[in-house]
Amino acid sequence: MRRHIFSRLQAPAVAAVALGAALALAAPAAAVAAEPQPAAAWAAGTRAHLVITAPGDTSAVRTAVAGNGGSVFASYDAIGVIVAHSASAGFASAMRGVAGVQQVGATRTSDVPADAYNPALPANPTQSSTTLAESLTRWDMTQIKADQAWAVTTGSASVKVGVLDTGVDDQHQDIAPNFNAADSVSCAYGKADTRAGAWRDVGTHGTHVAGTIAAAKNSKGVVGVAPGVKVSSVRIAEPGSSLFFAENTICGFMWAGDHGFKVTNNSYYTDPWQFNCPDNADQAAIIEGVKRAQEYAERKGSLQVAAAGNSNLDLANKTVDTESPNDSTPVTRTITNACLDIPTELPGVVTVAAMGKGNVKASYSNFGNGVIDIAAPGGDGTSGVYSTLPGGKYGNMNGTSMASPHVAGVAALLASVNPAATPADLRSKLGVQATDTACPSDSRCTGTTTKNGFFGEGQTDALQAVGSTPPTPGPYFENTADVTIADNATVDSPLTVSGVTGNAPATLKVGVDIKHTYRGDLVVSLVAPDGTVYLLEDFANSDGTDNVAKTYTVNASSEAANGTWKLRVRDIASQDTGRIDAWNLTF
Repeated sequence: MRRHIFSRLQAPAVAAVALGAALALAAPAAAVAAEPQPAAAWAAGTRAHLVITAPGDTSAVRTAVAGNGGSVFASYDAIGVIVAHSASAGFASAMRGVAGVQQVGATRTSDVPADAYNPALPANPTQSSTTLAESLTRWDMTQIKADQAWAVTTGSASVKVGVLDTGVDDQHQDIAPNFNAADSVSCAYGKADTRAGAWRDVGTHGTHVAGTIAAAKNSKGVVGVAPGVKVSSVRIAEPGSSLFFAENTICGFMWAGDHGFKVTNNSYYTDPWQFNCPDNADQAAIIEGVKRAQEYAERKGSLQVAAAGNSNLDLANKTVDTESPNDSTPVTRTITNACLDIPTELPGVVTVAAMGKGNVKASYSNFGNGVIDIAAPGGDGTSGVYSTLPGGKYGNMNGTSMASPHVAGVAALLASVNPAATPADLRSKLGVQATDTACPSDSRCTGTTTKNGFFGEGQTDALQAVGSTPPTPGPYFENTADVTIADNATVDSPLTVSGVTGNAPATLKVGVDIKHTYRGDLVVSLVAPDGTVYLLEDFANSDGTDNVAKTYTVNASSEAANGTWKLRVRDIASQDTGRIDAWNLTF
């Protein structure tokens, strides 16, 4: 059976940790969900369906679901999509005759697992510390000039990136500093589970992707493309199978829209069909349901970035699919370009092809003139992408799964320096700022140097995203006086700025050095002279790392530069204390 995640050709993960199965369910803000059912409600033959109706009040159709031998598992009224379960073979045809129902389609050719009704939490892997020095010159990062971009900005902590994947190990030493637990969730089975830890990795793939996007610049292991932004885990893979069904993706996109994600990374295709064809009733409903959820997320301000796939296929000239359905027995079927690989081929989604080391197409990467939007390092052969793995470990993987998070990271940098940018703005800038990459001597690559089937508009460029040359540092001010941080207390450390003309910059650098055991107790903010508070970081309560040694970028362009600024630190728990050792401002 072909693995659906787009790292099928990955090199063996180094020292990967085997994780347990898991997850559970609760409704996101945009959903009207049925109450979780007891495990006894599950029966052999239970299948999941998407019931599509007009957006708004779906109560009448939900009532019809129950009247036709089904149960409502989740309902997304904002987009008119209901996730229904039924063991009746005639459920879909019966629902298609209900007034107000536009489409109905089964999302799988296998039974819904009993685990959907009483899911377990994923295992929390034991962490290994690393002695690896942080490398700033990895081939993939230098190839997209991320190492140069960091001299301009590492990204803003106000930018949230959602990793829709197998989950993320939030305890990893290189991920914990930037992990956003408050907006993390499991969407496996199609309904949001907000229990702590439900977002954790049921494999290794999602943790690797998260590290490429935003591994912390903390002198350990690796650095992500945008090491100053926040990452959230939205686990859409189901335990055991590691498959990503349509209802899971819909839940993930709705969550992204409702929780303010500027960017999501999607390194998978929606199972069980490698391509969904609109002339098939089931697959047509899958296309429509996922499309509506993606459009909802985009309307809410979220840009979706997705992997193009690892089958070395021309997506602009589709002829056959031999790998679907992958949850039962694959069959060979004739397809056309109307059949879509989703979410990557949906309108508005940035489709990313993979490159090897240098200006070359990765051997496995899908391609297609007019389909591929942009390219990025995905690794090939021995030149893999090195990133984080669960349990504090690191390893290499190859795939368009690895290329996509490079672009997601660059999009996050773009959003950091252009906080008002819309998804359309980010999508346009990604293409305009990419490095043009001509076709090699390969007849399969058609198009021009500026846009072709192998590389789209070119290789993503992190330095262009943040400005082509690092700016000259402005005036520097520092306070080295110690300020004690007591339990359950808020303290300020003042810093007087004078002699600076006009307002503070949009990229005000705030260097922070706090000595404090268990920094999960801390909320760190910058207070402007007029009293405006800028949140720098609210550390996850589970972040047991000691100390804070980071530089934050703040858009303080509305503030007068001169005056008394303050670093404010709030300790929200008992037992662990510390001090503000020093802090600084660079204008």
